[in-house]
Amino acid sequence: MLSHPPTEEINLATVLAVLGDPTRLAILGDLARQEGKALTCSHFLGLTSKSNLTYHIGKMREAGIVRVEPRGTSRLISLRRADLDARFPGLLDPIIATAITLPPPGKGAVGELSGA
Repeated sequence: MLSHPPTEEINLATVLAVLGDPTRLAILGDLARQEGKALTCSHFLGLTSKSNLTYHIGKMREAGIVRVEPRGTSRLISLRRADLDARFPGLLDPIIATAITLPPPGKGAVGELSGA
């Protein structure tokens, strides 16, 4: 079982630092576009390699941004929107407004998104 921080232990500085990465911001945007639906890790493979994706999703899980649930050989990723809204009311709205403008996985390279 994977550990997730309780809502009251989610740290604002950590959340903001984790979401400062363009790949993680693109993951957040795609999760937000799916309106609460859990997605498999393979959904995000258009963003980066499998090993990098594991790293980025792990950082998001440790920060309390996403929930990762193992299902057989897959992992379901979902946004912890209610937890983040309870801890930091209004924080996600402007971040998601920007993140959803980013191309979905497979529709553009992250380097193109960040201007690199």
